[in-house]
This record gives sequence, C-alpha cells and structure tokens, in this order.
Amino acid sequence: MSRIFLWVGLLALTSCRPGNNPMAPLDPKKYSAPVRVACAGDSLTRGPRTPDGTSYPEQLQQMLGSSWVVGNFGKGGCTLLKQGDFPYENDPLYQEALGFRPDVVILMLGTNDTKPHNRGTQDEFVRNYIRLVESFQNLESKPRIYLGRPCPVIGEGNFGITQPGVEEILPWIDKVARRMNLGLIDMHRPLLGHPERIPDRVHPDAQGNRLMAEAVYRALTGQPARSME
Repeated sequence: MSRIFLWVGLLALTSCRPGNNPMAPLDPKKYSAPVRVACAGDSLTRGPRTPDGTSYPEQLQQMLGSSWVVGNFGKGGCTLLKQGDFPYENDPLYQEALGFRPDVVILMLGTNDTKPHNRGTQDEFVRNYIRLVESFQNLESKPRIYLGRPCPVIGEGNFGITQPGVEEILPWIDKVARRMNLGLIDMHRPLLGHPERIPDRVHPDAQGNRLMAEAVYRALTGQPARSME
C-alpha cells in the first residue's frame, strides 16, 4: 500500500513541474542562444494598418530585448480552416515560420474564418487547429506553443467579420488549448471597451498593438511590460 501512495505522490509532483505548465514564465538564461519567438497568424499579427515598427511582434521585440528574437509571420486575410478562401498553411510565410526553428510559437487565427463564406463547424475548426499546432510540435526545436484569443470587433464590424462571429470561435480556441495543454494569451479582453484603438472596427492601431504585445510579454515573462518611454 505504501508503494502505491509513493507512486501517486511522485506522479503528482511530476505533473506540477514547471515544464508541464504551459503558462510558466520562460527564462532566456536557460537557452544557449536568444529565445526565438514565431508570431504566426493573419493581419492582426502582421499589423497592416500601423506604421512600421508598431505591429505587436515588433513592439514585443522592443519589450523583450536582445535575449529574444521575435519573427513576424502574419499574413493578411489568412484563415485557419483548410476549406477557407486563404488557408494559412498554403502561404509561404507558414513554411518560413517552421523554418525559423522557434522556441516559442504564438498562433492567432480564426478572425477571417468568421466571414460568411468561410464559416465552418466547431469540429472542423478544432480539428484544423490541432493539425496546425502539431506541425509546430513536430519541429526539432520542440517549441512551447501559445494560442492567441483574437481581438474584439467594434460595432457592425467590417469585411464580413462581426463580434458575434468572433465570440463564437473563442471557446473553440480555448478548447484546443485545454485539449493540447497549450498556453493561452487573451488579446480579446485588453481591447474590450476601447473602440478608439480599433479604427476600422477590426484591426487595432499602434496603441492597440501595444496592448497585444503587453499581453504576450506577460505570458512569456510573468512580468508586466517595461515602459518604452
């Protein structure tokens, strides 16, 4: 009987190790080279409506400093769904993200999947997201993977994208994160109640991208973002 209790205790300790916690802060000192962070997604990652240097990956790089290398592999218009009109996996930037040999991957997709002509079922969405995540998990670099919860949409939305559509996919994203024990970064909540930060009702401006970068910074380091002033 004592052996059974010992085995259960060891199992409990193992499950509590930091390496099994997808949201445990990362320490760049434990890496032999700067930590490589691949930010993959659609235009919310690319930042097409902000001046140079103000997309969330670029602002994240400024916050993290020289111990990290952040790559922006966002492509405007991309869908998560393979049946969508512009699947992310079909774009060369996806292959570039894989070839980046990332230690960390921030995946944020789904907004374009809410357009009427791209809409799919929960099963399709979850299945496609799992496959995409697995393609990064299979890399030799064995990156830690986070899923981003996409930004809110203001008012009636734009480009066929609406807030009800985004709210529908949020629990699907959460489901994938739980099922695969992934980190989850909420880009949605920091921008709620800030319509001025989303001028075209879908894409955040420079300050909105700052809020997104701060959310990622906290997830990676466990600390609030440093002042950039």
